[in-house]
Amino acid sequence: MAALSRLLRSSYRFWLLLLLLLLGGLLTWLDPWRPAPPGPVPTDEAGEPDYFLENVRLTRYDAQGVAHQRLTSPRLVHTPHDDVTRALTPLAHLIDREGRLWVASGATGRLGPGGNPLTLSGEARLFAPEELWQLDTDILHFDADTGHAWSDTPALLQQPPQRMSGERFDAWIHDNQARLTDNVRGHHPPARRTATNEESDP
Repeated sequence: MAALSRLLRSSYRFWLLLLLLLLGGLLTWLDPWRPAPPGPVPTDEAGEPDYFLENVRLTRYDAQGVAHQRLTSPRLVHTPHDDVTRALTPLAHLIDREGRLWVASGATGRLGPGGNPLTLSGEARLFAPEELWQLDTDILHFDADTGHAWSDTPALLQQPPQRMSGERFDAWIHDNQARLTDNVRGHHPPARRTATNEESDP
């Protein structure tokens, strides 16, 4: 009888130990499936943010419900006291009233109160895919309400093989117009003439 009691007691301990090992293994297997905890709260001289988003795509709509601005960024940070959203390496797709696409990018971005204007800083670029012209500058502003893009820093406008530079740049995307002003310089190589095989009359 004592031997049976010892056997049952040892069997109970064995099964309890086995059950604990199984539970530990299950928890270890489930641990990688848990979402990673958020990173540290970003600090900025503008103040403490109320939220930040990672790997985000932001779409803005006009009063008629048509998407006219898309912004992708690995990180967006919003500070509540000034209602400003800051973006890291933003890529903006701007759509004008005719449905044409314009692409803007920069090292950093800033959306003003209410999401307008958009300011891109550090190797800022505006590209017009249909016309194949590209603007490079240090700081580029874009007002989504009026469709006006401008830069008060020296700008280089290129449409290969032509290029022009100036101290200020303005573009109105809805009207498909661009202008360089102040100390404008340009390089316009002459068009190459094609030789004809036609013989001239004597």
